[in-house]
Amino acid sequence: MTLHVWAVALPEIVAGDDLVQLIQDAVGPELENGDILAVTSKIVSKAEGRQVAAADREQAITDQTVRVVASREHPRGVTRIVENPQGLVMAAAGVDASNAPEGTVLLLPEDPDASARALAAGLREATGKKIAIVITDTLGRPWREGQTDAAIGAAGLHVVSDLRGSTDASGHVLDATIAAVADEIAAAADLVKGKASGKPVAVVRGLAHLVGDLDLPGARALIRSPEQDMFRLGSDEAWREGYEAGLHAATSDAAISHVGEPATDPPRE
Repeated sequence: MTLHVWAVALPEIVAGDDLVQLIQDAVGPELENGDILAVTSKIVSKAEGRQVAAADREQAITDQTVRVVASREHPRGVTRIVENPQGLVMAAAGVDASNAPEGTVLLLPEDPDASARALAAGLREATGKKIAIVITDTLGRPWREGQTDAAIGAAGLHVVSDLRGSTDASGHVLDATIAAVADEIAAAADLVKGKASGKPVAVVRGLAHLVGDLDLPGARALIRSPEQDMFRLGSDEAWREGYEAGLHAATSDAAISHVGEPATDPPRE
């Protein structure tokens, strides 16, 4: 297998811009069936008008918070790791000032999978090519230093490759291997897009077997359900739940013990 990944420059994006037309103008004639376009979420947010005044950043984070997972104070303030309405667990709910117009911060696209479907449908119509879209954003990772890009939206792509039941090179059956290929594509694309190059789109060629219909599950399918998530809670949240559960158990045990005590005999003369 040979993989080719290259970045594409676009003009500065503002609210209301037609991303389908801009991408078509920049790279449309070069596209082939099976190509995957990795699109930085920032330009989707800009085109969709998802920006607020920078002075309202902390309130914007609060407004985009479904659940606080962890928080930590530092000399410049407090970092909050939260779950946002898109179901993603991110620092600051994904509210970001990088590559944003002066005096503003950007929110994530309201529905990244829907944004990806609109882009994929428009570009398929414009180019006549069966392409897929991955909308990417930068995430930190538990246990690991640094950040990497991951898929927060996708369309026309098998976002995972389920290898369970197949065998490895030694003949061993794979029982639990599910490759998050949409995230791997996002990370590969970030290597050529960079963070400040003015090239917010990358073309990934060589993975046509992953490209499919537009009604395939999007990147939301990569979010593990609460029931299966062994690391759902941050340390503060886990401590609080454990403390409250222990307090409740102790109170219940005390109440049961009191109810079960025999009546005290009256003193004898």
